[in-house]
Amino acid sequence: MADNSHLISGVAGRYASSLYELAADAKSVDAVAKDLDRFQAMIDGSTDLQRLVKSPVFSADDQSRSIVALIGKAGISGLVGNFLKVVAQNRRLFALPAIIQAYHETVAQERGEVTADVKSAHALSAAQEKELMAALSGVTGKTVTLDVTVDASLLGGLIVKIGSRQVDTSLRTKLSTLKHTLKEVG
Repeated sequence: MADNSHLISGVAGRYASSLYELAADAKSVDAVAKDLDRFQAMIDGSTDLQRLVKSPVFSADDQSRSIVALIGKAGISGLVGNFLKVVAQNRRLFALPAIIQAYHETVAQERGEVTADVKSAHALSAAQEKELMAALSGVTGKTVTLDVTVDASLLGGLIVKIGSRQVDTSLRTKLSTLKHTLKEVG
């Protein structure tokens, strides 16, 4: 495994990296991702579980007992079940959503994948998305997945962000630049 610990830092990064290493050793990276997603869906669907995860009022024992009951009911066992128990015992449930996200980012990094955040003025067709993915893959040398959002205020064009790089070809930005240029001239 390459050392990517500097890319994802903090509590979430450390826990996610440890979980990834265990999952890679057990050849269960995708199964772990599915179980984590199932647990995240449980969090998203229950305000009581969100409160349990976020609130410092609950003791480590209360959190641990609750997590054991929940993962038993959800059928989450093995590596993810044990991992969730450790997170609860260490009073790190508040970081669980970030840990899950960091785990997915670690998996993507290890596979040479990158996600491009794309804002467009209008919804992109499947052909346009495919063409954009191919162009971005050519530039980055990695497999690119798109996270597309529609922002009508752009008027036209795209804003593409990959990591710390951003390319803004939106009509709104071009008009704003032209406006500033005209103010300087006049």
